[in-house]
Amino acid sequence: MVTSGDGIVINELREDTAVRMDKTLASLEATFAKIRTGRAHPSLLDTILVPYYGTDTPLKQVANITVEEARSLVITPWEKSLIPAVEKAILKSDLGLTPSASSDNVRLPMPALTEENRKDLTRVARHEAENARVALRNIRRDANSDLKELLKDKDISEDEEKLGLEMIQKLTDEKVADVDKVLAAKETDLMEN
Repeated sequence: MVTSGDGIVINELREDTAVRMDKTLASLEATFAKIRTGRAHPSLLDTILVPYYGTDTPLKQVANITVEEARSLVITPWEKSLIPAVEKAILKSDLGLTPSASSDNVRLPMPALTEENRKDLTRVARHEAENARVALRNIRRDANSDLKELLKDKDISEDEEKLGLEMIQKLTDEKVADVDKVLAAKETDLMEN
């Protein structure tokens, strides 16, 4: 990475930083998908594993999951023998939902959230968003220390370091704003009836 003068090093560092920050945002969105609202959504079951031929397999790989009405999911396993295992896996999960099995499928009703539940879930969402902001700031710190190291090794000039620091700060500000947008959407979603 010893290419000075044309900013290639700084651009590579910025791109690497952007990729790491995007992963943090994707992780936050995945976490938010697990925070249930009153509405049914198949992504609620993304973390559920079902024993399938001796291997714990994601539920979505062994069953069809559909939304029936706004507050109910229907899980139709590819093999009928999986129905008890699906029901047991959902009961053991931390979703707090009670499945209802029939001979063909498993229904999963979503009870309406109480005001207290909504406020608790909003607090959880805010906490997760703050964790994402901290992760973004840590990534910024790493990038800034990389720039300082490049300057110390004389791979970049002081002007290039300053430009790099400004680019990293601007990128960080954009990603923190993205976290705030995702959080605002989740809070709105949680507070709706």
